[in-house]
This record gives sequence, structure tokens and C-alpha cells, in this order.
Amino acid sequence: MTDSNAPPRKGPTDEAEGAPPRYTSEQLFVGMRHVVIVHGTREYSLRLTAANKLILTA
Repeated sequence: MTDSNAPPRKGPTDEAEGAPPRYTSEQLFVGMRHVVIVHGTREYSLRLTAANKLILTA
């Protein structure tokens, strides 16, 4: 289990070489239920539902 207050990993770790960084939903949402992800010129909405599921929409 990871510490939700720990910063996201940057660069290779002791795990598999080249593994992508991992973020907990708590790190992404920071107490909110909605975040916006900007990718190029598009914005995506990531929402946490009442059923604790994630929904990503463009």
C-alpha cells in the first residue's frame, strides 16, 4: 500500500524498468470529485461517481 501523501514517482524505480508513474485517485482529486485533464488542445473531464467509479469524458 502506498502513502497517499507521498509525491508521485519520477523516473525509474526499483520496480520494472521504464514503468509509468503511479498516482492514487486521492492524489489526482485532492478532496474534489472532478478534475480536468488537458491533452493537447482538448480538455477531458474525470469524475468520481457516487458509486466510487471513474468516468472520463471528452
